Amino acid sequence: MQYSQKVLDHFMKPHNIGKIENPDAEATEGSPACGDQISIYLKINAKTQVIEDIKFQSYGCASNIATGSIITDIAMGKTLKEAKKIGWKEAADALDGLPPIKMHCSVLAVDTLHKAIKDYEVKHNLAEADKFNKETIVEELKKVIYPQVGEDIVTLKMVKYAGFENGVAIIDLEIPKFDEHRDNVVEEIREHLEHYKEIKEVKITI
Repeated sequence: MQYSQKVLDHFMKPHNIGKIENPDAEATEGSPACGDQISIYLKINAKTQVIEDIKFQSYGCASNIATGSIITDIAMGKTLKEAKKIGWKEAADALDGLPPIKMHCSVLAVDTLHKAIKDYEVKHNLAEADKFNKETIVEELKKVIYPQVGEDIVTLKMVKYAGFENGVAIIDLEIPKFDEHRDNVVEEIREHLEHYKEIKEVKITI
């Protein structure tokens, strides 16, 4: 697997690593059991809404550590409004690219940053907590990356149907049986959806 020099640099000497004591906001996403996890901690200026300090801790591969490092660099000094606009492709581009099979690490880092910002906004009555609905499921599916090309499964039109009925998330996929990444995609979908307390069961048909 070929990594860019920037990925290797951030992996070998990650920036902003560690934990902020008494952070203004924090979030943890992913799971060590599934291979990758990241936690992000924020210190925010209450008057200017500027991120004055940001730290991360991660468990996982070189890409996971590198994306945690670069995303904290990008977010440092930005306002919350600016930081919310940071996308996973921007993070990957800042590392001079990631192997397609590792693009999900960029998604994980950016998603965790956005969750930490949301944590701050909800705590300070700047936003309401997200309400769970069918669109929540679709948004989570947009974070599931097809490893062969490094693009999400919604954009690639692999999702034929996504619904939610009586506590059951129903996902209908269009991926050939011979596709070597099929099981990986199914596992990723479950990882993204099963942590929602509203979802009692995830049904995936292919």
